[in-house]
Parts: sequence; structure tokens; C-alpha cells
Amino acid sequence: MKVALGVTGGIAAYKAAELVRLLQDRGVRIQVVMTRAAQEFIRPLTFAALSGEKVITDLFGSGAEDPNIASAVEHIAVAQAIDALVVAPATADVIAKFAHGEANDFLTTLFLATTAPVVIAPAMNVNMWENAATQANLQTLKARGYAIVEPDSGYLACGMVGAGRLAANETIVKAVLKALGARQDLAGETVMVTAGPTREPIDPVRYIGNRSSGKMGYALAEAALRRGAKVILISGPTALTPPSSAEVVQVQTAQQMRDAVMAHLDHATIVIKAAAVADFTVRAAAAEKIKRKGPMTLELEPTTDILAEVGAKKGGRIVIGFAAETSDALANARKKLESKSLDAIVLNDVSQPGIGFDSERNAVTILTHSGSETVPETSKWEVAHRVLDAVVKLKAERKKSTQSLRS
Repeated sequence: MKVALGVTGGIAAYKAAELVRLLQDRGVRIQVVMTRAAQEFIRPLTFAALSGEKVITDLFGSGAEDPNIASAVEHIAVAQAIDALVVAPATADVIAKFAHGEANDFLTTLFLATTAPVVIAPAMNVNMWENAATQANLQTLKARGYAIVEPDSGYLACGMVGAGRLAANETIVKAVLKALGARQDLAGETVMVTAGPTREPIDPVRYIGNRSSGKMGYALAEAALRRGAKVILISGPTALTPPSSAEVVQVQTAQQMRDAVMAHLDHATIVIKAAAVADFTVRAAAAEKIKRKGPMTLELEPTTDILAEVGAKKGGRIVIGFAAETSDALANARKKLESKSLDAIVLNDVSQPGIGFDSERNAVTILTHSGSETVPETSKWEVAHRVLDAVVKLKAERKKSTQSLRS
């Protein structure tokens, strides 16, 4: 998800830098929009470095740029691209402009142009906050459905004491996530996700691999971050960019993935094994490139069954496996669920065309010991959330069972 962060000209503008980081930790992309007054308190370069995105400072370009049609309509492009607009700090001036529909800079124009949810976090002198005009403007914005994050009370930069201090960044983050519809039902959990294929070397230039793109595992990692979890992503070789706030461990072979999983297992409360790990590896890879002189015979040996090893040591963890099947899919998946001590297994019938490997879409069946749920063809992002919904349900069932045993 992408959020535009409007920063206006108040002393609390410096706090917006930390807000960027906190939202990024939840897997949210940030594009900062600054008013001219905000630039007197903090420089655009700070936000550019933190966000990795262009910082917008003027409606028609600035500096050496010539005004052009692209900059003139950029507020429309940004308005259409974002999932929410948050303004923090929001001065009395910008609140008045929002309430009266003024549009004389990029931020106020973006405010009018976007249909995304808007979160406004005021910060100002206590007398300005309590002024009847400010309160009337806030009531107007509330009546129109905009979310207002009330300021805190305390010592203010002007030396006075009272309401007007920018709300704590964590409070603002919660309001933004609520506006985005992001659940925080995995807060406090550490989710380990494995993703992608493994490559089993034949010689220094060849390997045995598979068609896994890693998209399903990366979607699970991103979705878990959005829902409040800390994420450890153990990834085989892919062309994907991992979530910036996940702890990422890159591996190549099945043995390397096994070692990485076991090294981080003690830190994980939930394990989701979405990687397509090779079942076999070459017994003795050649030290030099094998020349093409005729038929080549490879001697293969089984790799370690990482999922079974994790299942045997799972303790109080929730462990979810994936099963890519082409025949007798349900029976094979149910057998893996039972034999590997899993809490659930996600069945992916890869014989169906257009879904699964190398696709943005998937259709799965989530099997647990108490039943199953079919997820018809949809995006891998939606599948990821359905899998995490199953995790949350398993957590609730386990908690209820524990409470029953204690009573």
C-alpha cells in the first residue's frame, strides 16, 4: 500500500521523519508532500533519503525545473496512486484551507483531488487549537468523514502548557492503518516465511531448479508485516524485491535453506513454509564445468525434509506448510498435514493452467485438522491474507483450548 504524507510548517515537522520509518515498518510505501513553510523546519532531502521516493514540494515544479504539463497534473496522478493521505503535523492554516476547499499548493490540491481516506493530525499552540475558528474547521472536516487524530496535552514549543502537541507517532500509525483497513491481529508475533526455489548445483554453471517465482511467499511476508508481525523472510533466488522492513536471509540450496530455518526457528512463533524446496540434490557436484561429450548421468540423493524437521520441533509454534500437487492432490496434502505434525497445509494444484508458478494469481485449499477451506482463483495477495486469517483462527482455537484446560 502507498500513503502520501503531508508535512506542514510547524515545529513538529521533524517528528514526521520518525513517522515515515514507523509506517515503513508496517510495509507501507511513503511519498512525502511538503508545504513551503515545512521546508523551513526540515529539508526535503531528509524525507527523500528515508522514503526512497520523490519528495513533492511545489505544484508546478521547483528549482531548475521548467513548469510543464506533467508537473501541472501530478497531483491527480498522486491522488489516484495512494491508498491514504495523512497530514502530520497539520497546522491551523492547512486545516482552515481543507475545511474551506482552498487549493493553492500541492498538498491542498491533492487533498481535494484524492478519494482515498484522509487522516489529519493537528499540531499548534494551545490558543490556536482552542480558537473557535479552528474548532469549527475541525468539526467541518469530521462531518465530512475525515479522521482527526486529537493532539496531546503538555509542554509546547512556544513555552505554554496545554493541548496542541502532535499526537504520538504510534497513535498516528494506528489511525493510518485503520484508515487503510489493515488489521493488527498478528502484532507481537514473529512470522518466519520461506519463499522461492532452491538451486542444486551440478557444476559451477549448471543447477537443478524449479519454476517457483517466490511471489506467494513474498506476498505472505508483506501481508504479515501489514498485520503487525515481525517477519523473517528466508528466500531462495528470485527477481523480487523483499519488503524493506523484513529481516531477509538469502539462500541458494536446500541445505542452506534448512540451516537458515533452523538458525532462526527459536525466534519464530509462526512458521509458513511457502518455498519450493528441491526434493533431490546432486550427490557430488563437479568442481569444474562438465564438457558436452555425450550422455550425462547424475546421481541424486534426497534433501532434508525441512518441513518435517520443523514440525517435529514446533513446540508451541503454529506451523503451516504448502503442498504443490499434480495428482491425488487432496489425499497427498492431507497425508503431509498428518505425517509432518503441521497445523495447516495450503494445497496448490499446479496442474491448473494460468495459476500457481510464475503467475500473479492462485487458487488453493487450506486444510487443517478440523476441516478445509477452498479459496477460488484470486490474487496471491488475497490468498496470503486468507492463509493469515487461518493462522489467526488457529491462534484463537489454541488459546481457547488452553483456557479450557486451565479451568
